[in-house]
This record gives sequence, C-alpha cells and structure tokens, in this order.
Amino acid sequence: MLVVAISTRALFNFNEGNKVFEKDGLSAYKAYQRELESQPLEKGVCFSLVKKLLNLNKSTEKAIVEVILCSRNSADSGLRVFNSIEHYGLAITRAIFSDGQPVHQYLKAYKVDLFLSANAVDVADALKIGIASATILTDKIQHYNEKNPQLRVAFDADCVLFSDEIEKINQKHGLDAFIKNEKQHAHVALPQGPFSSFIRGFSKIQQTLTDKSLIRTALVTARSAPAHERVIRTLRTWNVTIDESFFLGNHDKSNVLSVYNPDIFFDDRLTNCTRSAEKVPTGHVPYGVTNIE
Repeated sequence: MLVVAISTRALFNFNEGNKVFEKDGLSAYKAYQRELESQPLEKGVCFSLVKKLLNLNKSTEKAIVEVILCSRNSADSGLRVFNSIEHYGLAITRAIFSDGQPVHQYLKAYKVDLFLSANAVDVADALKIGIASATILTDKIQHYNEKNPQLRVAFDADCVLFSDEIEKINQKHGLDAFIKNEKQHAHVALPQGPFSSFIRGFSKIQQTLTDKSLIRTALVTARSAPAHERVIRTLRTWNVTIDESFFLGNHDKSNVLSVYNPDIFFDDRLTNCTRSAEKVPTGHVPYGVTNIE
C-alpha cells in the first residue's frame, strides 16, 4: 500500500485562518476555527490530487492507497478539518494533530511514503530521515483538475528522482563537463534521489491497475540529448515506466506543464517551482546542491 501524508494547508485553503493567526495570535485562531467548524473549508491546491489518489481504491478489490492528514493544530481546533473531509466525501480516517510540535517525527511510525506540506521546515526534516517530501506552494493559485478523472503526476529528474551527484558536476565544471560525464556513463544507473523509492512504488501501483489509464506520469527535465539516455536506462533498471517525457534543455518548464496539466509537479529548483505554481499545483523538493544557501 502507498501511504501519503498531507498537511491541512495543502489539502484545504487556510488563507483566511492564517490571516487571523498572523494578526491576532493562536488563541484567536483557535476561536475562529471553532466558530466556523460546521462550515466546510474551501478546497486547497492538493485537493484534486488527494481525491484521485483515494479514487484508485474504487478500482481494486483491496485498498492500494491511504491518505493521512497531518496538522500542527490540536485535535480540538482541527475538528473543522475532519468535518470538511466528511463534507467532501474523502476516505481519510487516520490523522496526526501535533499541537505545534514538528510533524515529521511521526511519519515513519505511520509508514509514510510521501509527505506533502506547506510547512517548509517539516518537509526539510522529513527529507533528512529518508521520506519523499515536498513543500506545496499554496500562495499562487487554487488549481483544481477534478474534471479529468485521470491522476497526473510530473517529476523533475536530477535532485528529485536522482541524487544531486550529477548536478554537482554541472554546477562546478559547467554544462560541457556534465554532458561528457553523462555520455561516458550512459549505461551506468544514476544514483537514487529523494523520490526514487516513491516513484518505484507509484509505478508498481500503476502496473497493477486493470485500467492503466487511471494514472499518467511525466518526466519534465532540463536535460536534453545526449544526456537523456542515462535517464531512460536508469528508469528501465528500476522497472519504472514514465508515460511522457519532456527533455527541455534550459527552457521554461511551465509552458509544457500548463499543457500536460498535472495534479502535482515536483522540482528541486525554487525558481522553477515559483513559475510552475502559477499554472499547476507544485511541490518544491528542498534537496541537493541547488538548495544549499
């Protein structure tokens, strides 16, 4: 089973509540949520993703995906969240309410494979303990792709699916050295990155579905020929099938993403994420040499 943990701010729109918190403090925020606990929250950036993940269970005899709610709220102030989950008919039954404490420390106990949160600190800490994690950019658009029942997920390559080992060559020695290295090692599998285990598990789920069209994946990378071959051969080694691949060089990814229209896109570069978040739900993976301050 694939276990996905998602924060309340990634699943629902907490913009108004956050304004109350920032202006008047925690006590006012809790009172605000209590007052409105019977009023469903608006859908957030990852609502479509979660809904489609849970819908996969309807096509199988045994559940293959579980979504767990994670929140730094207390259970008391989080009651509105569960009421909203019930309102939208989401099959989420397990949750973590940490009342201000870091959430990442509980993720392995829940056997989480993927963690999505608007809290960058929790995401960075989760990555450090080996859990595929991304910071959801919630301040751009509220994007819902519910009309298309197909679950679409897009990944960057280096520093997301693969480690930052090769990106370090690019950063230190330049593009020519990077291309030369990739040509020389075209038949050598790339080292694993923060999302390598997740993509393997996700691909297995896709392969076991009777209706393979329920899931579609894409690779959207700044790599271009001849650096493409090593990526393809590595995914073969992992027994991972990617449905669509876009080798863009250094061109803007957001244009392709706006056409592909994923329910989530993962990238390690914050500049890429900021652009793509204007058009599609985006998760920043704060890993590797591109994220060293």
